[in-house]
Amino acid sequence: MLRAGPPSHTLLRLPLLQLLLLLVQAVGRGLGRASPAGGPLEDVVIERYHIPRVCPREVQMGDFVRYHYNGTFEDGKKFDSSYDRHTLVAIVVGVGRLITGMDRGLMGMCVNERRRLIVPPHLGYGSIGVAGLIPPDATLYFDVVLLDVWNKEDTVQVSTLLRPPHCPRMVQDSDFVRYHYNGTLLDGTAFDTSYSRGGTYDTYVGSGWLIKGMDQGLLGMCPGERRKIIIPPFLAYGEKGYGTVIPSQASLVFHVLLIDVHNPKDTVQLETLELPPGCVRRAVAGDFMRYHYNGSLMDGTLFDSSYSRNHTYNTYVGQGYIIPGMDQGLQGSCMGERRRITIPPHLAYGENGTGDKIPGSAVLIFDVHVIDFHNPADPVEIKTLSRPLETCNETTKLGDFVRYHYNCSLLDGTRLFSSHDHGAPQEATLGAHKVIEGLDTGLQGMCVGERRQLVVPPHLAHGESGARGVPGSAVLLFEVELVSREDGLPTGYLFVWHEDPPANLFEHMDLDKDGEVPAEEFSTFIKAQVSEGKGRLLPGQDPEKTIGDMFQNQDRNQDGKITAEELKLKSDEDQERVHEEL
Repeated sequence: MLRAGPPSHTLLRLPLLQLLLLLVQAVGRGLGRASPAGGPLEDVVIERYHIPRVCPREVQMGDFVRYHYNGTFEDGKKFDSSYDRHTLVAIVVGVGRLITGMDRGLMGMCVNERRRLIVPPHLGYGSIGVAGLIPPDATLYFDVVLLDVWNKEDTVQVSTLLRPPHCPRMVQDSDFVRYHYNGTLLDGTAFDTSYSRGGTYDTYVGSGWLIKGMDQGLLGMCPGERRKIIIPPFLAYGEKGYGTVIPSQASLVFHVLLIDVHNPKDTVQLETLELPPGCVRRAVAGDFMRYHYNGSLMDGTLFDSSYSRNHTYNTYVGQGYIIPGMDQGLQGSCMGERRRITIPPHLAYGENGTGDKIPGSAVLIFDVHVIDFHNPADPVEIKTLSRPLETCNETTKLGDFVRYHYNCSLLDGTRLFSSHDHGAPQEATLGAHKVIEGLDTGLQGMCVGERRQLVVPPHLAHGESGARGVPGSAVLLFEVELVSREDGLPTGYLFVWHEDPPANLFEHMDLDKDGEVPAEEFSTFIKAQVSEGKGRLLPGQDPEKTIGDMFQNQDRNQDGKITAEELKLKSDEDQERVHEEL
């Protein structure tokens, strides 16, 4: 096929002087074989018997082409075939390196097109022929299939097949990319695919790790984008080709799906998706946070979700318990905020990845919903919502018996409990450890009719373990309204006198003066003291039970009655106990 070569390579161009002699001889004898109409052929006859449906380009003068052919005479006898040599013809068209008939016959041809060419002698080897191979004045018949075409002026051709609606960033020089590809020659012959290896192709762009055409073709791609990249040989493997799969001077076609892209200089990227109004506090290092998340790769592949476990992810922030990128990305967030955190691999799981769902060098995207956070040093946050208009002279204190209504929820609004569900206020004695510590604290200092909002951190609520209906480490939000308050009794007392008790208490208690006080008589006496305002029982308890307990305490020998020797005030008992200890 080249200008100098063995006789077996047909379509050789004869020297100019010899060609001129052939032309002179041809004029003297006529132009050789007749055309189908009976006259001699004046030009190449072209039969396009297979035309591909898509023809992105046609052969033009000066193009470099690669093709296969069979060459025969009119009687069907083969004189040459590229198939027999197992080598494509690779040559420039229209610059005198082919016989004129072949030059003309290839013009306008598409890749994968098949043509039958009839080349008259004066456009082939004329009246001289090729000794021992092509007789003089031979009309030549060629079956040609074009497999490749390119030009030295070509550039990389990029066609976008699919572009995602959201493009967080585009590939630039020095970026590290992960992508899948199918590689074919221009005629569709496959030579390589990343899919068969079960992993992406991972490399730097613009750093000499790729062929030049691929370096160019990947620029500007978005994660999730699909491209068709056509690369001319001089930007691919050139004259040498590559192994046995990519021949010399082959144009390459890559169908590429970009999975993700990052740069070693990248930091964590934050995007606020939803910010609740009234954010008064943002998370800082050392806070303990509960949050939900969906974790995906840059192409949208989901690798993990807290929602699937129906449980928040609970951890300290900024303390190294989670990957560095998440540690950074959670700081500064508000309770209830939704944010997207994009983490480059060097701040995630690096080159090795983890498990079978996060590959090496993967960029991770977390869509996070912050449920709540707190600090182990947090106190109860108290906000007064309303106070009664009238003057409040007395407020709640430790030991008081209080009745209050409340609504309890998580900070994300999830309703937990409400006293309204029971149709009656909740009752408690402050400081008696009957309610969680944070609520006990938040109810102190209130006026009757006052409404408050209390934010109770978990260490003052139900802790890491939670309680029935309350998740572990949950911050609780209470709205409370104080309905009533009563002064409480000193610790250990069931009844106190408003004034000094009678000088001879037993005589007053022994109503029938028989020298003993049974339970019924004791109950009648105590109730009379309460009704007359001389004393009061422990609030918040069943009066009958309280009086019964008092009687049991005084009936020291448990014979069902109290005698003068048995009856003692608690203050006297406490004093005796002090003397005994001394």
